[in-house]
Amino acid sequence: MKKAILGIKLGMTQIFNEEGLLIPVTVIQAGPCAVVQKKTVDNDGYDALKIGFVDVSEKKLNKPEKGQFSKVKVATKKYLREIKVPDMQNYEIGQEIKVSDMFENGVRVDISGISKGKGFQGTIKRYGQKGGKETHGSMYHRRVGSMSANTNPARVFKGKKLPGHMGVDKVTVQNLDVVRVDSEKNLLLVKGAVPGPKGGLLYIKETVKA
Repeated sequence: MKKAILGIKLGMTQIFNEEGLLIPVTVIQAGPCAVVQKKTVDNDGYDALKIGFVDVSEKKLNKPEKGQFSKVKVATKKYLREIKVPDMQNYEIGQEIKVSDMFENGVRVDISGISKGKGFQGTIKRYGQKGGKETHGSMYHRRVGSMSANTNPARVFKGKKLPGHMGVDKVTVQNLDVVRVDSEKNLLLVKGAVPGPKGGLLYIKETVKA
């Protein structure tokens, strides 16, 4: 099982390392997260922690959602996710999980998020396809291209790359370096870019490529 935590993307900046090299980093508000439920093999068939992240008013939750928090006497949270962590017995309901409990400088992580929405796009932007001729009178610049044969098979094959909605997909960037962990402000500085817009929810876990 891997260590994991939830975070909010704050944006990108630059810092200098000990050798004086400039490093582009993404700043993430990672935690604190509250343990809302402990799932076990006996009761649920698997071991996991259900954690809540970002305080929210009770008015914004429905009765079933509020019931999960009132039952265990934990402040209501905006996001609920399950994570698998080592040493389940070390965590109790209501306990706060901080970024310094999970990660340290120099480790590598995988970060998942929802990519930015791009709206309806053509095949050139969506898939990087080549454009048509730009010469005068061609009338073919950014079109899709040939769809399929006419008589046989007389249909468009599944998987044909066509214009459509782009973005708002779950994207995972693997093997990112943790440059700095700020335990006081619960900040995680990761080298490079991560998916999603500013304010987007991120799922951060130890890399599978260690």
